[in-house]
Amino acid sequence: MIVVDAHEDLAWNALTFGRDYRRSVEQTRYYEGSTEIPSWNGNTMLGWPEWVEGRVAVIFSTLFAAPERWKEGEWDKLCYEDQDQAFGLYSAQWEHYQRLFHDNPDQFTSITSRHDLHLVLESWEIREDEPGPVGLVLLMEGADAIRDEEDLHNWYNKGVRILGLSWSGTRYAGGTDEPGPLTADGRALLKEMQKLGMILDLSHLTEFGALQALDLYDEEVIISHTAPLELAPNRQRPERLVTNSVIDRIGERDSVLGIVLANHFLRDDWTPGIGREAVDLLDVATSIDTICQQLGSARHVGIGSDFDGGFGLEKVPSGLDSVADIRLIGEALAPRGYTEQDIEAILGGNWLRVLKRSLPEHLTT
Repeated sequence: MIVVDAHEDLAWNALTFGRDYRRSVEQTRYYEGSTEIPSWNGNTMLGWPEWVEGRVAVIFSTLFAAPERWKEGEWDKLCYEDQDQAFGLYSAQWEHYQRLFHDNPDQFTSITSRHDLHLVLESWEIREDEPGPVGLVLLMEGADAIRDEEDLHNWYNKGVRILGLSWSGTRYAGGTDEPGPLTADGRALLKEMQKLGMILDLSHLTEFGALQALDLYDEEVIISHTAPLELAPNRQRPERLVTNSVIDRIGERDSVLGIVLANHFLRDDWTPGIGREAVDLLDVATSIDTICQQLGSARHVGIGSDFDGGFGLEKVPSGLDSVADIRLIGEALAPRGYTEQDIEAILGGNWLRVLKRSLPEHLTT
């Protein structure tokens, strides 16, 4: 089984906290145990040995920075005041990934085309005892690093294949805690993205903004990391969850949405004071099953863990100690009647279907 995780903030963690994801989860937790990092971002869930153990062969790895108005403390270094600063921060993260690829070719590689994807999957199939490298598909979360049309084309040529218009509000669209529709600039950006055949990530958009985008954008559309609003109707940030109307549209497009593996996405009454044991893999299965029941099949849901994206071990369901345990979600789905084929689709196959039909055949500039 190949697992695909559609959302991990690898470069943000590396440049903010100095996390070295070539290490194991245990090593990182040990090194950070005497620091304040776990209090800021939780104990890590990610590491090279755990990706290998869990057969996580493909990751949608982000370029991400927050606006200065959302800065959480002095430790929160990757924040920008304007688009030029955003461009600089996102560029530094892109450079981090390039160093990772260059210095560790047996562990990490870039996926920008179907050919790249084929090589990664072939390697994992052939090298059962020593798999790798892990393939990273670059996902730009929030579009403020795109200052003009030339920037968009340059980012694409540098390997960015997935783009989300917002995190909080951006020049292009409203977002989490700053709701609003697509702007005129956002609608114009979609037109340029469509020419390139980029994948549009609807994560963080409001329901209205997501429906606008679905009407306007004819190329591939995904939601990399979310959860059904139906299961958490009282959540303080409802725009982070996906409504039934948007779920229906995702099904109509034969697309996929990824379930976030964070307790506060899975139960709206959950708080850290309750303890992580109050949420488990059965809750993850319920979130997945809700999508499958609404759309009538297992074709449209995957995993977008968002691990290390502002939370860690303390805020994930019991039964998950690291990214290696994503595959255990299948054990919670099987008693509900999900077949082995269904489980393989949910844990990786659905995302692979999207990539195989959306990525260019070969890298072109």
